[in-house]
Amino acid sequence: MVDLNIPDAPTIPGARHLHSGKVRDLYEIEGGEHAGRLLMVASDRISAYDFVLASTIPDKGEILTRMSLWWFDRLDDLVPHHVISTDVPDAVRGRAVICERLEMYAVECVARGYLTGSGLADYRATGEVCGVPLPAGLEDGSRLPEPIFTPASKAAVGDHDENVSYAAVAASVGEDTAAALRELTLAVYERAEGIARERGIVLADTKLEFGARPDGVMVLADEVLTPDSSRFWPADQWRPGRTQPSYDKQIVRNWLTSAESGWDRSSAEAPPPLPPEVVERTRSRYVEAYELLTGERF
Repeated sequence: MVDLNIPDAPTIPGARHLHSGKVRDLYEIEGGEHAGRLLMVASDRISAYDFVLASTIPDKGEILTRMSLWWFDRLDDLVPHHVISTDVPDAVRGRAVICERLEMYAVECVARGYLTGSGLADYRATGEVCGVPLPAGLEDGSRLPEPIFTPASKAAVGDHDENVSYAAVAASVGEDTAAALRELTLAVYERAEGIARERGIVLADTKLEFGARPDGVMVLADEVLTPDSSRFWPADQWRPGRTQPSYDKQIVRNWLTSAESGWDRSSAEAPPPLPPEVVERTRSRYVEAYELLTGERF
């Protein structure tokens, strides 16, 4: 496991820190009407290549939170979500939600409508993605004949998620649960892909997380359809056969792997801080994605 050097989570009065991931900090609320519920805080941290960078992206946590809330509203007739309230402590207002405690499924539920990333690497090696055979001749950015469910194992923080087959998911959580996860993941992707396309954005793929209530009801959790969990491409610039321009942290990845950064990705050393212009360009892409999708000004 990589040492991520995640900063200490801030102290929040009335809440007990439970866990920190690459971007989010999780707390338990200790008193009041929401006692025992979870407080999920989106920070301005940004990760790349399994490192949390020393630099932060201003307003990123608020953008991710607002975008997730916007999408939850547009999906709630398909699947319930975990958000209970946005009435959070002032210290984290705008970038946190109070949410349900769920029994989380240990699988990353990924839907792909286009071929890129780890899916492209699997396809080039085997002609398949997560055991799903695909037609010959597809390129980076090709639209798939139909969206596919390509789950991944949920790795510990600092480790890689690994693509797995549907059969592996069924063996882990049971056939009925696996089928429900696949059905919901593809339904959410289909709804979101259509909404994004109307706004001039290609939703190439997305990663979702689900949990179960005590009564067994399946619930959409964590973040949903943000630039951190999804690949958004400008529709008017989509050209298969190349790396697509994107509304995400690709700007950061590109700089880190450039000669300018001086960083050797194969080393065990943490990446250097980002230059101010890379921070600002990355922030601008997150804001642009939010405004294009929601029609709201940030």
